Amino acid sequence: LEEALLALLLAAITLLTFAQVVLRYAFNSGFIWAMEATTYMFGWAMLVGMCYGIRVGSHIGVDILVRKLTPHRQRIVGLATVLLAAGYAAILLIGAWNYVDTMHTVGIEAEDLPVARWILLLPVPFGFALLLARLALIARDILRGRRTGFDLADEAQDYVDQFDENADRGGERRA
Repeated sequence: LEEALLALLLAAITLLTFAQVVLRYAFNSGFIWAMEATTYMFGWAMLVGMCYGIRVGSHIGVDILVRKLTPHRQRIVGLATVLLAAGYAAILLIGAWNYVDTMHTVGIEAEDLPVARWILLLPVPFGFALLLARLALIARDILRGRRTGFDLADEAQDYVDQFDENADRGGERRA
């Protein structure tokens, strides 16, 4: 679901921006609401992408010291990290919910879109709620001993692997 939503949002942003550029430069026209719509869609994609990045382990982090710890201590550090991240996400969720509630109460519409602003802002608390759910799953897996912490992207290892693959392909061509 996350991948489909991200693909849909990125495609919509790309198509709308492309159409806006063509209309502006070819026909000296455009959509008044395009910039605001792409801004909201980008924000939604960022929030969904944040959770997706945790799921697939693509976030970067500095874990050089944690890797030197025993697995038990790695789990302790991993759980502390998850709890701190969950606390931060909970604060942002509460703030986002209060902001959306305020926009609902005030009844403000978006500047260029004929939509109530609170509707356009609903993905913000949803994104942080989804983040909390992801963090809860990681905490569960740490407590059950299935993992020691976050799965982080390892750019150095990715580079070495890519270098080895390229060297293997080059070696096969020469043979």
